[in-house]
Amino acid sequence: MKPDLNALEDAVCDERSFITSLSALAADREDEVKDDGLTPVSPYGPGSHGWQNGTIKSFLGAAAAWAESSINGMPLYQKPENPWKRCAQIIMMGKLYE
Repeated sequence: MKPDLNALEDAVCDERSFITSLSALAADREDEVKDDGLTPVSPYGPGSHGWQNGTIKSFLGAAAAWAESSINGMPLYQKPENPWKRCAQIIMMGKLYE
């Protein structure tokens, strides 16, 4: 059973839980690459696990863009006080943000 990435991200409170979240995200990407190799998905949308950004360049660019956009919070997003949780959120958005 694959871990719930959102639950892991929500649970980040310190370095150890950040590393756990980061490791699960890496495993999720590895699984998507394996799965999509067996059953190709459209090149115009996300992969089978929801990855919008499949290269390190696009992943880091998306994470940085979301971080900049949300630096002061957003209408439906309140920036956490815990810097480990904020870092986990930024990294997770590298997967999703376009």
